[in-house]
Amino acid sequence: MEIVVLKFGGTSVGSINRIKKVAKIINQYVKRKKKVIVVSSAMSGVTNEFINKSKKISNNFESSEYDVLVSAGEQISCALISGRLNHLGIKSRSWLSWQIPIVTEGNYKKSRIINIHRNRILNYLKSGGVPIVTGFQGINLENRITTLERGGSDSSAIMIAKYFKAKKCIIYTDVEGVYTSDPHLIRKAKKIDKISYEEMLEMSSLGAKVMQPVSIQDARLNRIDIDVKSSFINKKGTLITKKKNIITYKTITGVSFTKNDTKITLLGVVDKPGVAASIFEPLSKNSVNVDMVVQNISSDGKETDLTFTIKNEDILKTEKLLKKNSKIKYKNILIKKNLSKVSIIGVGMITTPGVTYRMFKALSKKKINIQVISTSEIKISVLINKNLVKKAINALHKEFNLEK
Repeated sequence: MEIVVLKFGGTSVGSINRIKKVAKIINQYVKRKKKVIVVSSAMSGVTNEFINKSKKISNNFESSEYDVLVSAGEQISCALISGRLNHLGIKSRSWLSWQIPIVTEGNYKKSRIINIHRNRILNYLKSGGVPIVTGFQGINLENRITTLERGGSDSSAIMIAKYFKAKKCIIYTDVEGVYTSDPHLIRKAKKIDKISYEEMLEMSSLGAKVMQPVSIQDARLNRIDIDVKSSFINKKGTLITKKKNIITYKTITGVSFTKNDTKITLLGVVDKPGVAASIFEPLSKNSVNVDMVVQNISSDGKETDLTFTIKNEDILKTEKLLKKNSKIKYKNILIKKNLSKVSIIGVGMITTPGVTYRMFKALSKKKINIQVISTSEIKISVLINKNLVKKAINALHKEFNLEK
């Protein structure tokens, strides 16, 4: 039995007309005799509406009830898709996570799928039905509804593809695929035909909004190819796959950026073993995500200046945690907001010398000052002023010939 998993994002099911369009896409696969499992997000805007309601009810809304509340959006969209398919004469029904069940573990709001029971869905597929499964959610061992991280319907689709040994996992969204950079800012941004899991993981974690990083990691670990396509235009999308399936590489595959970074610098930190751990432990325990880290040690080795970046929304929490941390001693805290991280990504840079020089030279020509630098095997990131992002990514896009 050849199974295809189709996942539709919030914009793809954002209105009645769009849901009718989605039903037509599903019907195309049914006509080709494919066994189709559909995974749907909530209609665009619905989850945010539920979140706003929870905030009006309580400043400390229970996480378990939060998951019950926000999971309702997918239930609505799945029922509407199924209703339209039945209208077209296609046997279909919605499947809520607990009806399958999709088993999760971990905290509410950030659970992970650990098992999917297959028998009920397989029997329904064999009977000629098209199951429409709620994404973004599961059920834990206490029989409570749980949700994955925001954007978690991608993870739902990938894990369903894994457990049902699907031939394909196709992510339908509002863009035609993955681009070399944001096409809204870079007029000459090009759609990428194939991209490796590693490159896509870097791009998604560094600001590209096409897919959630956790879902890319799930696909990479389980070696599931993902096809990202538009639900609005019938064109070839982008294949996310393993490196050996890509014959040729450009040195750089894409340029990504973030918009809401803040730089924190602790001046005159007393340098001793374990000081970095003492700084970052309370931040980790309070869900503050620390990104770029740079340490400058004084010539006598007694003090160090330690710089790291966080998201803007964590400024007050971070400052408070640092000031009440009795395990560390420092002279001052400097906080600089309105920064952005710009990154170039590409597995080709592993074997290509001079990439770092070319990046810095391109930015220098545009008078763009670099405040922090971080690197990995396939990525170089720099921290710059937020108002220079467009100029920076245009310069880098041109320098590495990404428009061709």
